[in-house]
Amino acid sequence: MDAYQQLIATIALTMGTAWAAGINLYATIAVLGYLGVTGNIVLPEQLQVLQNPMVIGAAALMYAVEFFADKTPGVDTGWDTIHTFIRIPAGVMLAAGAVGEVNPAVVIVAGILGGTIAATSHSIKAGSRILINTSPEPFSNWTASLLEDVAVVAGLWAALYHPLTFLGLFCLFIVLAIWLLPRIWQGVKALLRSIKTFFNRSTPPPTPPSARQT
Repeated sequence: MDAYQQLIATIALTMGTAWAAGINLYATIAVLGYLGVTGNIVLPEQLQVLQNPMVIGAAALMYAVEFFADKTPGVDTGWDTIHTFIRIPAGVMLAAGAVGEVNPAVVIVAGILGGTIAATSHSIKAGSRILINTSPEPFSNWTASLLEDVAVVAGLWAALYHPLTFLGLFCLFIVLAIWLLPRIWQGVKALLRSIKTFFNRSTPPPTPPSARQT
């Protein structure tokens, strides 16, 4: 592999792992670890710990838990809230590890970009789920969750085996995120206002002191 191809592959792996971690961290770790231990890919030295059977087993177990939690309306939002503090730091570490043995400054830059990307994909996932959960039926939630699982596996596959294609799609994702995130945020704020209004209407006004005296 020449230097240009190696650079493209490294960038795709760096961006791909961070993006996927923001959506489903455990699937990301399990897929990378399995592909590495079976010899389908050669992971950078800093990521070869993912090939440890204990790491793969733990990731697979947590993915099984997330598979069901992520498809239960309401529970998925709580799960996403907790994983705000897990997916984003993991995106930093995976992206930093994906660049391999290079200048420390490059590792720091990769970590910063990885954290930003993981935060972006996580915010889109978590915010859209809040809005989807306003639907009374569970099928939209199940569909969204399954599509996310498929997207993570397909995205990692593209990043590993078709890096140029992945980077093209990744650029489209960035453009979509710039357009979508403000709209998701507006939707979430409108939903919170509706909930606040509902509870304010449900709470009876306090009785005036003069009325209590009579």
